[in-house]
Amino acid sequence: MNLKVHIPIKVNSLEKLIAYCEKEKFKGWDPFDGLNSPIINKTILGKSRIFRLAWIQLFKRNPINLRPFVGIKKGYNTKGLALFLIGYCNLFEKKRDPQYLKTIFFLSDKLLELKTQGYSGDCWGYNFDWQACAFFQPKGTPTIVATSFVVEALIRSYNITGESKYLNSAISATVFVLKDLNKTYDQNKNYTISYSPSDKTSVYNAGLLGVKLLAIIYKITKDNTLFENAKKIIAFVVNKQKSDGSWYYSPLAHHKWIDSFHTGFNLECIYIYMHAFNDFSYQQNFDKGTKYYLDNFFTEDGQSKYYNNKKYPIDIHSPAQLLVFLSKTGLIKKHKTLALSVYSWTLSKMQSTKGYFYYQKRKYFINKTPYIRWSQAWALYALTYAQSFFYEDNQN
Repeated sequence: MNLKVHIPIKVNSLEKLIAYCEKEKFKGWDPFDGLNSPIINKTILGKSRIFRLAWIQLFKRNPINLRPFVGIKKGYNTKGLALFLIGYCNLFEKKRDPQYLKTIFFLSDKLLELKTQGYSGDCWGYNFDWQACAFFQPKGTPTIVATSFVVEALIRSYNITGESKYLNSAISATVFVLKDLNKTYDQNKNYTISYSPSDKTSVYNAGLLGVKLLAIIYKITKDNTLFENAKKIIAFVVNKQKSDGSWYYSPLAHHKWIDSFHTGFNLECIYIYMHAFNDFSYQQNFDKGTKYYLDNFFTEDGQSKYYNNKKYPIDIHSPAQLLVFLSKTGLIKKHKTLALSVYSWTLSKMQSTKGYFYYQKRKYFINKTPYIRWSQAWALYALTYAQSFFYEDNQN
């Protein structure tokens, strides 16, 4: 693939994004927050599963942001806060600015404040009711996805601040994973975990995000129980990998798609597992999956496809996860041309002059709603990883 780099690196892109997020105080809307409207959550309309699904899609897909007109307020999203926290930890490690440290404390304490009560260990959910095709989750229902990112963020914060409350909370989350989430077993007695305690799905990236959480904590505690369980989960998911290196989203009939950023999640988690537990049994799976990922989701001019088999939509998650994946795995040097091309196209086409990033670019329009978790948190998270490499490499 002959990739082209369109524009020089925008030195102030990250600065503008930081200014926007700090102005918003890290609060905002979400693509899936439609059920936060009092029009639906306080009326009989909210009792219908079909209507809830349709209502969420109306707000998610509409390029016009209707939220201010139906009473949907900006709020804190725990996964978004976790991504911001990791980003600020990256910033502080490069430049020990007291303001960055102040923000690290603020975000860390806010995450502890927002944890969901009533489970075996610390855990986190979203700030909205969520109707999926397979299940309904009330606001605050803890998920492995949100919890995994929060744990990663709290450990990063602990490494900088030395605050034991962040470490203790992160370690506690392993009990939530092992005791509160439902398990689906295969014929080899390997298993994967559910998305939340209230469903029994087998979403592959959710299982691997659980593996990542256990691996991060194992590096600190050396608790062999974490390795034993992580080994069972990763074996379950890797056995579902297709011969070309890809994964469907899950085994369910309505989940038979292959997309960019969930593929990136899977590969990142496998890499973290291998290096945390010193178990490289899945190196071939990682290599095959990485080749599929890099070959199938990025165009010659640096656009990031959502799905493997069509160009649109171009979602901000996709380039963000590529930059994170290449940075965390150290592959960014090997694939610098690809990283620069995707990075440059994304800054050129997906960032507003006001500093925030757009949600999705479709064939005939761009959805410019400035979602705080989905777009801004992911962009800041990714840019703090990638820009330091690009600038240092450019200086060298």
